[in-house]
Amino acid sequence: QVQLVQSGGGLVQAGGSLRVSCVGPANTFDVYAMAWFRQTPGKEREFVAAIRSDGGSTYYAHFAEGRFTISKDNTKSTLYLEMTNLTPEDTGVYLCAARPGVALGKTRPSDYRYWGQGTQVTVSS
Repeated sequence: QVQLVQSGGGLVQAGGSLRVSCVGPANTFDVYAMAWFRQTPGKEREFVAAIRSDGGSTYYAHFAEGRFTISKDNTKSTLYLEMTNLTPEDTGVYLCAARPGVALGKTRPSDYRYWGQGTQVTVSS
C-alpha cells in the first residue's frame, strides 16, 4: 500500500497563512493525480483542491479559490497546500489523497485510493 505522510499545519490567527504538505514514495507522484480534502466537525468531508499528475492543471473548491494554492514537486514526491487569508471556518483536519491517473476532475473522497493521516489546521479569531 502507498503511504502518504503529512506535516505542517498548526495554529494561526485569522488572516494568517499556513502550509500543509504530503510526502509519498519516490517515483509515484508523477503517475498520481492528487487532491486535498478537509474534515470539519459537523460537516461532511469536503473537497478542497486537486492537481493533475504532472502538476499542469489545478482545480479548486469555491471557498478555496483565490486563497489556497495546490502544487506538487514530483521529483520530491511532495504535495503542498498553501493557504492564505485564513478564517476560523477553515479549521479542520486536512488530508491529502492520491489516485492513479492523470485527470484532476475528481472531487469525491471515494474517487481516491490512497490517503494521508491528516494534519490539523486551526484558525483562531
